[in-house]
Amino acid sequence: MTGETSLALRSPLAPYACDAALSRGRMIEETPSRTRSAFQRDRDRILHSTAFRRLAHKTQVFVPLDGDHFRTRLTHTIEVGQIARALARALALDEDLAEAVALSHDLGHPPFGHAGEDALTVCMARYGGFDHNVQALRIVTKLERRYARYDGLDLTWETLEGLVKHNGPLLGPHARIDLPAYFAEVDAAFPLELDSFAGAEAQSAAIADDIAYNAHDIDDGLRAGLFSLEEIAAVPFVGALLEEVLTLYPGLERTRVIHELTRRVITRFVEDVIDEAQARLAALQPRTAADIRAAGRPMVAFSPTMAQAERGVKAFLFSNMYRHPRIMTVRDQARAAISWLFPAFLEQPGLMPQEWAALATASGEEARAARVVADYIAGMTDRYALNEYRRLSGRAVVL
Repeated sequence: MTGETSLALRSPLAPYACDAALSRGRMIEETPSRTRSAFQRDRDRILHSTAFRRLAHKTQVFVPLDGDHFRTRLTHTIEVGQIARALARALALDEDLAEAVALSHDLGHPPFGHAGEDALTVCMARYGGFDHNVQALRIVTKLERRYARYDGLDLTWETLEGLVKHNGPLLGPHARIDLPAYFAEVDAAFPLELDSFAGAEAQSAAIADDIAYNAHDIDDGLRAGLFSLEEIAAVPFVGALLEEVLTLYPGLERTRVIHELTRRVITRFVEDVIDEAQARLAALQPRTAADIRAAGRPMVAFSPTMAQAERGVKAFLFSNMYRHPRIMTVRDQARAAISWLFPAFLEQPGLMPQEWAALATASGEEARAARVVADYIAGMTDRYALNEYRRLSGRAVVL
């Protein structure tokens, strides 16, 4: 038996892990499953949701029409789930909860990624705004219509807490944004302790998101030719890893160099987070999950050195990938399509499918109708949004 096999065996949960058997329950009480824990059930409901399937055809950075090998929002989400599970296992946390939070974290993204969100934010400025994290909560508590007894997915308190607070507290001195109205509405019905940090499983999912998109955007950017290996080697953290690959494998073909580099980026980030989390946990000595929430800072985090390295990677990608002329051209065209569709649907709800048109007209208020339109557009895939724009406007979009 190899060391790798023995390390992969699941350990008993740490005392500070969230325990599915002690879950705070669901908004709508249900009979427990005979075959799955509460957190396994959450994960499975997310996997089977319509919103999750649509991620396959939503932009991460590249519009899926650009090619078959770039990440979509779905493949990104799957990678986040894998990293979150790896962190949870190493820290003796509940892997199913970490994965559930990871798989749900991007459900609220509209078509065309951040370009679509920017456009909807402008369109909804008079009507309460738009935020993909808020939209994800709307999806799992209201917009999914699959079950006979309720709207949404009726997820556990712990999964909802992770979805809402994976980036930190929303009230109090550690809050980084103003509390969105829908978060407050859900919290009033099902208090989520918005002034505390989330559990360690949600923290694992949040940092897994950072690790995944930094690594795969390096991969996708290199493969797309947006920047070269020589250019990204100027980032010290990446340059050292690239030198390691080229020293070990002189003359290696470029595609394999890129993969060897990407896997090392993920490995170094993951190993650093595990080491740093173990050090913070050893200092805190938490006895319960509540101790994690009350710690006053995240327990699952990068070390100061790696945090600086991660910021360097982000800065490079922002300048050389996210602001690349090829990407910006697509973003501008996508933003224009969403900006045209929103007022068209708001002024003529009948342009939407019958169910959505009925919801918009039944609301009786422009703000509520606007929210229906935003929900409809946010649920679109890239391809569907483009087709609707072409069909209704008569204009062609070349991405």
